[in-house]
Amino acid sequence: MRQAAAILGTRTLRETIDAALREVVHAKRRLELIALLGEEGRFDFDAADAAWGADG
Repeated sequence: MRQAAAILGTRTLRETIDAALREVVHAKRRLELIALLGEEGRFDFDAADAAWGADG
């Protein structure tokens, strides 16, 4: 718990548990987003680059 609290920047057991659970949910959402972006044809990276003015 001390190591988790140090990483998360929390002071109490309750804060540490709450922050750890939030991090688990956020990690799952990040993995889902990565999976979506990795699907063939799901996202046109060239169009995104063009929209943001990237030289390509």
